[in-house]
Amino acid sequence: MTNVGFIGAGNMGYAIMKGIAGSSLAQEMQVTAFDPDAQKLSRLAELGIRGAASGMEVMEQSSIVFLAVKPQMFDEVLSQIAPGVTEETVIVSIAAGITAQYIRSKTIPSAKVILVMPNTPLLLGEGASALAKCEGVTEEEFAAVRSIFDACGVTQALPEDKMKEIIAINGSSPAFIYLFAKAFTDYAASEGIDSAAALSLFAQSLIGSAKMLTDSGYSVEELIRMVSSPGGTTLAGLDELYKGGLEATVDACCKACTKRAYELSK
Repeated sequence: MTNVGFIGAGNMGYAIMKGIAGSSLAQEMQVTAFDPDAQKLSRLAELGIRGAASGMEVMEQSSIVFLAVKPQMFDEVLSQIAPGVTEETVIVSIAAGITAQYIRSKTIPSAKVILVMPNTPLLLGEGASALAKCEGVTEEEFAAVRSIFDACGVTQALPEDKMKEIIAINGSSPAFIYLFAKAFTDYAASEGIDSAAALSLFAQSLIGSAKMLTDSGYSVEELIRMVSSPGGTTLAGLDELYKGGLEATVDACCKACTKRAYELSK
């Protein structure tokens, strides 16, 4: 039995714990969590997760500890739990911009750290999580943590030095996709089309298109051509997107996201 602890039981922490509780991992992992908000802990009881009285209690009982708090809380949390960090503790950070070096500087120099960039669809078990195995973490320890995120969606392992660059691709991209969806549904509304019907059709188009990207075996360019009949409506629309510089705008968006990640890094 692997003892897993969570410090922080907000939306992301709760989603990860729900993934554990709803999968076969529940038979392999004993989960303990602490959050200063008693209401957040009470909903965990429904998942069979035991609440702790403090972060230190979580540290004392867990070999893998998730720091599921906002970046601005890390100084305070790390100072509280530092006495409980040992060379065997695996610390998992899901906060943007937090580095392994920073965690080690606040705990012990040899701390084992796994960095994770998840996204909010974890709440529905449809997350996309990037993970980096930092120095000192064993393959077995990394596999155990990765299995938790596999229970909540799709995972990819990345080098530690790409964890800021990936934020735009999976961490922040849901917001960009929602804005894209808003533009289409706003157009539908302007044409007198029922908003709920338009959202349903566009959302399913996103789901279907995503499955085509991952499962069809066709490249992105081939998939575009499949929809684009010569002289048809799709090409007319694509021409406007190209003229509007969609690809350059997305590139600028991603670069701005990454730049901010470096500015917030610690």
